[in-house]
Amino acid sequence: MTHKSINLKEKLGLFDEHWAPRVIAGLNDYQFKVAKIEGEFVWHKHDETDEAFLCLDGEMEILFRDGSVSLKSGELFVVPRGVEHKPVASSECSILLIEPSGVVNTGDGETKLRAENDVWI
Repeated sequence: MTHKSINLKEKLGLFDEHWAPRVIAGLNDYQFKVAKIEGEFVWHKHDETDEAFLCLDGEMEILFRDGSVSLKSGELFVVPRGVEHKPVASSECSILLIEPSGVVNTGDGETKLRAENDVWI
């Protein structure tokens, strides 16, 4: 086994697409995914799981039907399962997502922003 740390900045430098999470590590049945986001995502929810957002660089907002939460670099928020939400970033923002393996980025919605799942870098 090779022991090597995972450099988040290095991993984020390997792709340019927005709203296309890339898996960088696994922990039991969970995946750690880095993503670049900009603009507005789609309203969606994940009925079976919570979803953790850690803002790595930049600023983002997660909209809810009854409010919102803003995240800056170094801040974390967990969206509870079944809660409809819409991530938004006015300029490019880098994030780390923590969620079970197999979770689709658009949750229950079909949209052009649906990313290929389980793409490792």
